[in-house]
Amino acid sequence: MIALRKTIVSLGLALLVAAPIVATTGAPALAATKAEITRDADEALQTLYRTNPAAEALAKSAKAVLIFPEIVKGGFIFGGAYGEGVLKQGVASVNYYNSVSASWGLQAGAQTYGYAVFLMTDKALEFLDKTAGWELGVGPTIVVVNEGIAKNLSTTTAKDDAYAFIFDQTGLMAGVSIEGTKVTKFNPND
Repeated sequence: MIALRKTIVSLGLALLVAAPIVATTGAPALAATKAEITRDADEALQTLYRTNPAAEALAKSAKAVLIFPEIVKGGFIFGGAYGEGVLKQGVASVNYYNSVSASWGLQAGAQTYGYAVFLMTDKALEFLDKTAGWELGVGPTIVVVNEGIAKNLSTTTAKDDAYAFIFDQTGLMAGVSIEGTKVTKFNPND
């Protein structure tokens, strides 16, 4: 009976998280400031580097890194995810982006995770800059790096336009994918 109550509470939480995300594709009213997004992204990137040396090696030859320190995802049949991030070229914060996705199907739960996309070519960087929104999985080639790929990835074997690392995944929802996620430039408060 206790397990059933926990499941019902978890599903209710997922609905509460997913409903506002699915209902809107714009930035929420309580968007973070530029300083907060940049600080969180810098901390998340350092955490990624400590746990995945391949990411740090790629960063040295990347044209830019697009970092989303925390994506909140929830769903029950219908789901959604939202997060805010920054595009960094070297130490400079160039632009700010939000990451939005919606989904439907057999799903229930809530989770958070972060992801970083290492833009390796001018083509990938230009595509991000010139589009009104980049749907990941459409446009430049993007490879989602898992443990197996990371072990064999180096700056000499990295030949694709972009590499994405998913990190700090926590919660009660199985699996995470960034394909179909729309990344759009936005202007947070100073």
